[in-house]
Amino acid sequence: MADKPHQNLAVIGHVDHGKSTLVGRLLFETGNVPEHVIEQYREEAEEKGKGGFEFAYVMDNLAEERERGVTIDIAHQRFDTDEYYFTIVDTPGHRDFVKNMITGASQADHAVLVVAADDGVAPQTREHVFLARTLGIGELIVAINKMDLVDYSEDTYKEVRDDVQKLLQQVRFRSEDASFIPCSAFEGDNIAERTGNMNWYDGPIILEALNDLPEPQPPTDAPLRLPIQDVYTISGIGTVPVGRVETGMLEIGDDVSFQPSDVSGEVKTIEMHHEEVPEAGPGDNVGFNVRGIGKDDIRRGDVCGPADDPPSVAETFQAQIVVMQHPSVITAGYTPVIHAHTAQVACTFESLDQKIDPASGEVDEENPDFIQSGDAAIVTLRPQKPLSIEPSGDIAELGSFAIRDMGQTIAAGKVLSVEGR
Repeated sequence: MADKPHQNLAVIGHVDHGKSTLVGRLLFETGNVPEHVIEQYREEAEEKGKGGFEFAYVMDNLAEERERGVTIDIAHQRFDTDEYYFTIVDTPGHRDFVKNMITGASQADHAVLVVAADDGVAPQTREHVFLARTLGIGELIVAINKMDLVDYSEDTYKEVRDDVQKLLQQVRFRSEDASFIPCSAFEGDNIAERTGNMNWYDGPIILEALNDLPEPQPPTDAPLRLPIQDVYTISGIGTVPVGRVETGMLEIGDDVSFQPSDVSGEVKTIEMHHEEVPEAGPGDNVGFNVRGIGKDDIRRGDVCGPADDPPSVAETFQAQIVVMQHPSVITAGYTPVIHAHTAQVACTFESLDQKIDPASGEVDEENPDFIQSGDAAIVTLRPQKPLSIEPSGDIAELGSFAIRDMGQTIAAGKVLSVEGR
């Protein structure tokens, strides 16, 4: 299984457009949710008068178990095709979906955008497409879903396809690389097989399009960057920071530095899936022990890197942001919380440098007085306590962040440059 290349896949789109059903259907068609489980959900759904929701139930139950803190076998979110094994980076409907999509562990390589044929482009469709572009998602598979509700009409498909194409052009997404697939996740049309309901369509179906995605290149050449998720004390070993290698390689014997805590030491052991390993690379979740570093020396949000090329720590940083939702306006002095990789730090908008036309990328206005929902801008931010973050041009994996306030994601951004301490 592990000899197939791995892809992180985001499933995005408006809340009622059938993302959960599509994901449930994909997991089922690729043999990752057994028939009897689907049967059980089918009965449950019918009892509740929600016949046909069984695939959505697969995802909802996972989400619910998660909310209750039950750990779920990760296999539920992974599925294999002939070419790849995929991890769905976040189950649809998860409350912090947008934040999770922006920060670290869920940097998707590619995305499936779900748009319902009976509803077309909705506000959230826009927001997610905008996000996908800001985050540098590679290719987009557009699933024009719920074709069964429009009697499998080719005309309706074409209308929705043209609207989505316009949207992609507006946000300058390379729309020529997008594939548009009419499907019904509910009925199973054009997901894993052609059912004959849309003989007018001869392009790839969903599983074929997933197989055709280009293979992502792991960032092994970049310097080591490993954001710390937690720090444990394990008897017999000592202090064990845990996190996911975003870039570069971690090897036993390496001299590493943790920033912004500013402590360093030599890597003694690396453990993955409860086994000791000599090294770890991008995407690996590891626990490791560093000589001379105690539990109180480092914390979640620190980033581990080579001692001779330590992670940057920002006094201020300049970033390009997209404001998705804000009840009023954002001005200099506003201090929301920035979520970057595993760190959460309050940051003050020091200056609004430029307002950018999101469609063309051209500068609209220098030093605007304010920005608001729908605007793109270049801004300078000052963290209220030390924050390790990297320019996205150098290390993209540590260059994107979400801006949260009042319990919601206000904006997404990527770092252009960092002024060090």
